Amino acid sequence: MALARLAGLVALAIAVVVGLVFWVDSCQGQSKHDEYASYMNSVQPIAQSSASALNAYAKVLGSRKLTLAGLQTKLDLWSRQQQEDYDRALQLVPPASLQAAHQEVLATLQLRAIGLAGMANKLATAGSKSANQVGADLASQAQVLPASDLVWSQLFRLPATETMKKLGVIGVIAPPSQIVTNPEVISPHSFSEVYSRLHSTNTSGGVTGVHGSQLVSTEAVSSGKTQTLSTSSPTTVDVAADLVFKVTFTDAGNYQEVKVPVTLKVSVFKDVVVNTTQKVAVIQKGQTQTVTFKNLNLPPKAFGNNATVTSIIGRVPGETNLTDNHASYPVFFSLPSG
Repeated sequence: MALARLAGLVALAIAVVVGLVFWVDSCQGQSKHDEYASYMNSVQPIAQSSASALNAYAKVLGSRKLTLAGLQTKLDLWSRQQQEDYDRALQLVPPASLQAAHQEVLATLQLRAIGLAGMANKLATAGSKSANQVGADLASQAQVLPASDLVWSQLFRLPATETMKKLGVIGVIAPPSQIVTNPEVISPHSFSEVYSRLHSTNTSGGVTGVHGSQLVSTEAVSSGKTQTLSTSSPTTVDVAADLVFKVTFTDAGNYQEVKVPVTLKVSVFKDVVVNTTQKVAVIQKGQTQTVTFKNLNLPPKAFGNNATVTSIIGRVPGETNLTDNHASYPVFFSLPSG
């Protein structure tokens, strides 16, 4: 009987020890998870802030009043923001196993600060260089930016992820940070077009040089059938549920244009029954773009009457010749037979 009680006490003691071991391991595992999660949660906003610079660049380019001096100021500002992100990252205390990876976070932010500051300097020293030369200079300087993306992804994120996997840290993600999502944005051609356009914009937002658009064609597409509208003779358009109008135009000036409004109107006699506008964010000099208008919701009175479709390419700053920006087409809308 005493032996049985002793065996029971020994079993209980063993169970308590095993439980304590599991409890300690669990606490240590939770503590490790929290340490890595806390660090990555601190890196996340820095990663996002740093990567947003070229998104800000793209948005700024959409302003018709942007000048070269204004863009240079913005580039300097974005460079300083990278430096501020660097200072924030410098204050972080990574887990011991991520010390080396954390150094690559700092290296990424330094590269981006240097690249953006260098671009600002290239603009400031452009002088009498051609647009092509300035574009090449800016693109050369900007190559630091995709290099920084590689540093972040290959020297920080990848090894950090592998380290956490080996240590059994589950549910913690090393954040991405990609500043260049579209390589075309930092190409010599893109920079050349941007510089050329901004070089024609003075400090008050006015522009010089030849600017303008030319309407090329307007097409009706319905049930797989495409018809090019004519200004001289009526076009019968069978209206199916998938009816769209396609308005094509060309940048006929010497500069890149932004936020170009394209309007489609449908009139029955003098009553405008459709009036819709879309904006083309960017069009390069000599480039042709097509804007598609759909979901037109033509009213019943549009059918069986003489109607007019009008396409208008809106005026861009500095444009003086508007004679080729618009056209009106006589049409006859009908429901498809059968």
